[in-house]
Amino acid sequence: MSAAGLDAPVEADPLALDRQLCFQFYAASNLINRLYAPVLRELGLTYPQYLVMLVLWEGDGVSVGALGRRLHLDSGTITPLLKRMEALGLVRRERDRSDERRVQVRLTEAGRDLRARAVSVPATMSRGRDAGELDALRETISGLVGLLAEAQPARG
Repeated sequence: MSAAGLDAPVEADPLALDRQLCFQFYAASNLINRLYAPVLRELGLTYPQYLVMLVLWEGDGVSVGALGRRLHLDSGTITPLLKRMEALGLVRRERDRSDERRVQVRLTEAGRDLRARAVSVPATMSRGRDAGELDALRETISGLVGLLAEAQPARG
């Protein structure tokens, strides 16, 4: 085996790209974004905006902090995202009357109406795959997300 490990079989090289779990998720994430992009473009949404809308369609009126925790996004990422969505007329941000430090995110009428157009997205994206297989895969990935979230250092 050379110093760079280039002559080692993939199975034996701990640094082989294809052995890296992180790379498999990175590649999957990129592919998911590319698959969703044309479908979401018809709705006028990016993939992260779609995720925000999914949370709000589950229950309108979520704090920015809770939204960030649910989507595993920090405030430096979620705030500009919400500002763009507010400019599109999909959401509005307002101070919580009981705690001025908290900002609530609420759907506008346009944001609520968009749900009817988005309801076909999951079926479009499943592309006829077996629902049981997709559910099992989702559960496996959800378990991994939970493990990764637990491994994150506590935020101050």
